[in-house]
Amino acid sequence: MQKFLISTAAVLLGTAANAECGDISMAVFSWQAAEAHAYVDQFILTHGYGCNVEMVAGDTVPTVASMVEKGQPDLVSEGNPGAMGATYADGLAEGRIGPIGPGIIEGSESGWYIPQYVADAHPDIKTVEDAVAHPELFPAPEDASKGGVIQGPQGWGDTVVTAQLYKALDLDNKGFMLVPSGSAAALDGAIVKAYEQKQGFIAAYWAPTSLLAQYPMLRLTMAHDADEWTRCTTVQDCPDPKPNYWESSPELRIATKAFMDRTDIPEVKDYLANSGWTQAEVGKLMIWMTENQANGEDAAKWFIQNMPDVWTKWVPADVAEKVKAAAM
Repeated sequence: MQKFLISTAAVLLGTAANAECGDISMAVFSWQAAEAHAYVDQFILTHGYGCNVEMVAGDTVPTVASMVEKGQPDLVSEGNPGAMGATYADGLAEGRIGPIGPGIIEGSESGWYIPQYVADAHPDIKTVEDAVAHPELFPAPEDASKGGVIQGPQGWGDTVVTAQLYKALDLDNKGFMLVPSGSAAALDGAIVKAYEQKQGFIAAYWAPTSLLAQYPMLRLTMAHDADEWTRCTTVQDCPDPKPNYWESSPELRIATKAFMDRTDIPEVKDYLANSGWTQAEVGKLMIWMTENQANGEDAAKWFIQNMPDVWTKWVPADVAEKVKAAAM
């Protein structure tokens, strides 16, 4: 298996005094929901269960590859197995990683999205095939003579899928170009700029997000082939992809075998197994983050203070009191 490295911006949180459950390393991904989810977990595990939580920044595929190959980090708070492709599937089959609880209960929907105003003006455009037949409706930001497909940053599973779908459809020879984004913020910025200028665009994106709540878009449809998904669609250097697409899939908490095998933290495992969010709950928090330009740490504290009806159902009363006190 190809080896990957995590972006190693790791921050050690907690103190030696918080040693009741020992050390836990947790991945932090760059998109809004995943960042918030990880920091909520960090806050509750640190202040409610006495854990020392190391937050490890990274991207999805390299992070899961590191979990499979090196056993680190211990946990992902929110991950889409479909977007992780063969990296996750192989690790699961080998027993090196596995699901330990729900992330977002209803799951998520990745895909290629177009602005709702384009969909309304062209009601015949419903599928990927429909959209790519009209490059003139989706001008690339740097070259309006070509259609553009805006993709996410390198390291995201969805970016691999977009590149493989683009290649499979031979869009270079059909009047299109890929439009890369260097970061999650750059991806959002490109979409918002085009939307506010009422430009057409195709963008690789996902739901739920606060951006979709503010800027309505239509998810284009296409058939999904599960075998092709693991054979080539999610494999970056696969040379012969066939047209294939995301299916709606669960967002799960994922853990290493070593973490799942721990017998000294049953309360922590109960929390992880029973603390899934709904899309509406995630959406409320993300809208607050966007309006306040807040990071994951800010969001975690706001969530604890303002949405106790959600998280107090996840923990015993004594743990809830500790967490509330820490957020004051």
